[in-house]
Amino acid sequence: MQFVNMMLDKIHIFFTTGTQRTLTVKRNIIYSFFIKGISILVSFILVPLTIDFVNSVQYGIWLTVSSLVGWFAYFDMGLTHGFRNKFAAAIARKDDSLAREYVSTTYAVLTIIFITILLLALWVNSYLDWSKILGLDPLISEELSRVFGVLIIFFCLNAILNVFTTLLLALQKTAMSSLILVISQLAILFVIFVLTKTATGSLLMLTFVFSGIQCLVLLVISIVLFATRFRKYIPKLSYVNFKLFKSIFGLGIKFFIIQLALLAIFQTSNIILSRVLGPEAVTIYNVCYKYFFAINMLLTIILTPYWSAFTDAYTVNDTRWMISTYRSLSRIWCIVALGAVAMLFVSPLFYHFWLGGLLSIPYSLSIAMFLYVVVMSRASLYMYLLNGIGTVNIQMIIYLIFGVVSIPLMILLCRGYGIIGILMVTTLVYLIQCCFGHIQLKKILNTTAKGIWLK
Repeated sequence: MQFVNMMLDKIHIFFTTGTQRTLTVKRNIIYSFFIKGISILVSFILVPLTIDFVNSVQYGIWLTVSSLVGWFAYFDMGLTHGFRNKFAAAIARKDDSLAREYVSTTYAVLTIIFITILLLALWVNSYLDWSKILGLDPLISEELSRVFGVLIIFFCLNAILNVFTTLLLALQKTAMSSLILVISQLAILFVIFVLTKTATGSLLMLTFVFSGIQCLVLLVISIVLFATRFRKYIPKLSYVNFKLFKSIFGLGIKFFIIQLALLAIFQTSNIILSRVLGPEAVTIYNVCYKYFFAINMLLTIILTPYWSAFTDAYTVNDTRWMISTYRSLSRIWCIVALGAVAMLFVSPLFYHFWLGGLLSIPYSLSIAMFLYVVVMSRASLYMYLLNGIGTVNIQMIIYLIFGVVSIPLMILLCRGYGIIGILMVTTLVYLIQCCFGHIQLKKILNTTAKGIWLK
């Protein structure tokens, strides 16, 4: 009993001591753990349920097409990331008037961008043969065209609405942002479950469920919270100030270039796998990735509040807090990496329990995915903190170089080593990012950064 009381006292002290910035981060982390725990559970339940609703081949096709449509997210020109930093800096300076203008201007600019993208994409879609592009049966070409049309409509609407979730992140309300996703997932899970009992599965129906529900949930929550809790930031035409576009875009364009390079490096993997090994390989890759990605998701829960917290600390020149925080996060990463080792050892048992006989995941793929996720999680640590500071030029150069060479390299290695060949390339990218990120962050925290290390 004494031990329990002592532990409770330590937990109470942990969550009630520190600067206001630190306390805000801690609260968001503990809430996010609970919310993300639900999210992970729901996502794991959704995989076999969805495969059962359609089949492994159709699910692989869905993953490929949806990831392709996801490319359009990169055409926000990095404005959401630029908005996040500029909005957070305005809040740190207690300039609510400027913060309101950043919100309204970002909504206006993204609406113009994504309505234009939507019209162009629908026009181009009418001329494309998706079965030929993805190397699939020509008989499903018409269905794929309809699937793409529905996906792009909901995606563009969602891209505009996501300004609200970015606002929550900038306000260091990451738990609330995560809660919106969980509500969407729970709604999707419920609908998919009902459909498995009442309807025959199809790609088009799957598209409406996964894309439409997410968009509807975000729309309703945005309207409700802007009308109540965040009324002072509600977007209005009178607050739109296109002169701020240059300020947002100046930083945003760097994020945009990074996003385009990431598109070439990471988002083409499903298409390469589909064309080289077939759509079932896409399913195997993504199921294995989903299992190990729980590690990166865990670290992301912790890191996400620190992006805007670092923006705040860097704006007010609180270097001591930044150094202390970086050391704590490095220790946490070590613990998370040990957790990944445990996941690797039990992975065969977990796959059997999770999937039954639906899929067979080779242990060699689990090892490769384990290495990839561990390296990626460390790179994420550097990326989140450096993104918060706004020093992203080195990241941009690294990803640009690999953006050029990654596709032919992945195709070559995929043909020679299968799915593991894809992971060889992506792991190498993050490993190099880790090396340069470590050097750059150390220089910034020690106030010795000059030239490109400070840009």
